[in-house]
Amino acid sequence: MLANMIIVGMADLKAVKAPGALTTLGLGSCVGIALYDAKAQVAGLAHCMLPDSKQIQNNSNVAKFVDTAMIKLIADMEKLGAKRMNMKAKIAGGAQMFAFNATNDNLRIGDRNIEATIKLLKQYNIPLMAKECGENYGRTVELFADDGRFVIKSVGRGVKTV
Repeated sequence: MLANMIIVGMADLKAVKAPGALTTLGLGSCVGIALYDAKAQVAGLAHCMLPDSKQIQNNSNVAKFVDTAMIKLIADMEKLGAKRMNMKAKIAGGAQMFAFNATNDNLRIGDRNIEATIKLLKQYNIPLMAKECGENYGRTVELFADDGRFVIKSVGRGVKTV
């Protein structure tokens, strides 16, 4: 891990300027939302657990939910000089970690996280450049502010850079 690598915990988000980099560990059903502005060399990463803050009573942690994390992440990046019109996105996670009947919508958390993320990116006119989502395995990701490189690591599946 690089010396300028900042760890983003579960239900957390952070934004950095180059040469900074961000990482989050253990994305299972959670979704990692990586936003970057290549012109400003600003990147932001959110590790979201749930798609929608409006369906949960204890929703004070904005980073926990896709809908509120996206708003905060964009605002934090803009404070560092990024412009929304220059932002691009990459996402990872949203896995189905346990085998069970996934017809119950409450049990499809990974899929719902991915769907909510894609919907909000469209709403904010932020193009989705890459996604590594679904399946049944966890991921660790790294996002580099200098070029928007998104490195995805999975046990037994190697390393993928998008």
